[in-house]
Amino acid sequence: MDLRDTSAEAAFRAEAREWLAAHRPDPPLPSGDTAAGFALHVQWERELFDAGWAVVSWPKRYGGRDASLVEWLIFEEEYYRSGAPQRVTQNGIFLLAPTLFAFGTQEQQDRILPRMAATQDVWCQGWSEPEAGSDLASIRSRAVRDEQAGGWRLTGQKTWTTRGAFCTHLFGLFRTDPEAGRHRGLTYFLVPLHSEGVTVRGFGRLDGDDGFADVFFDEVFVPDDAVLGGVNEGWRVAMATTGSERGLTLRSPGRFRQTARRLVDLAASGGDDLDARLADEVVQGWMAAEAYQLFTLRQITGILNGHEPGAASSLNKLFWSELDIRLHATALELIGADGELDGPWSRGYQFALGGPIYAGTNEIQRTIVAERLLGLPRR
Repeated sequence: MDLRDTSAEAAFRAEAREWLAAHRPDPPLPSGDTAAGFALHVQWERELFDAGWAVVSWPKRYGGRDASLVEWLIFEEEYYRSGAPQRVTQNGIFLLAPTLFAFGTQEQQDRILPRMAATQDVWCQGWSEPEAGSDLASIRSRAVRDEQAGGWRLTGQKTWTTRGAFCTHLFGLFRTDPEAGRHRGLTYFLVPLHSEGVTVRGFGRLDGDDGFADVFFDEVFVPDDAVLGGVNEGWRVAMATTGSERGLTLRSPGRFRQTARRLVDLAASGGDDLDARLADEVVQGWMAAEAYQLFTLRQITGILNGHEPGAASSLNKLFWSELDIRLHATALELIGADGELDGPWSRGYQFALGGPIYAGTNEIQRTIVAERLLGLPRR
């Protein structure tokens, strides 16, 4: 296997690297999970869009470049290598958009995707509820048919909604048939957060960011074209979104390869007195990041040959979430007790600790791997 860039890929990489070097915000933007930081990040993402870099793998008619999956992976690598800001549009462009391409009508795609790419609409994910986290099938928020108005009335609460305090739209699951089984009778809705009856209540986190929100729905009306993928088909549609969240698109290898490079640089900055155990941790972290890159290339090859990852996306999620913690924990050990309290490694570690929880807990992912990939009995 030849892992080197083709001439076209090398040219694409060079163009991306040159543009990012010239336009990356300097000094770095504040956290995109604060109101002020979010606004600055949206401006940055609009600049990406105007230059054609916001959604490189999308069709040109929606603001993309018709780039291949490999070219998308190259852009992600160059993006993280450059130190460019986090993508506050990620829940839309990395999670909802692949689902829209797979299940949306032509009208939905034409209406939603260009505005998403241009940051005119910014989407959050509305799945978790007070009584339903990783056990997504336990959701209680409901949608009741309104025949006279030609749509649905949504009632319930979504919680842990990342950047929900700042976003304009929400995609989420609601129960449309309360008599059906847990995984049935669910429908995937696309909801403008300015709709009458929606209340968004932001709340702070221990790290000081305030983008998380509870979102309340009180008989919120949405028309029929707010349904994605068919009534009572929500579980099937949502599994496509979770495949993106756990697998290829949300956490590309470029993110972790750059973290591993930073870790190697940090270790080298300490001179020749590096503890042998820590040196081994640094090397193991770098090797794991490279292994994730190779795993992803293999996965892309499968996709290009018509094989969707399916349950195998749980392997991605297990690997990158635990790798992220390991890389940052090693860095904090290198820094030592007298090191940073609120620097990039410390904040990165705090964020990494959530990795085994969001996108479905790692306990759930291991169950999926055991049952659906290894064929082990449920009991």
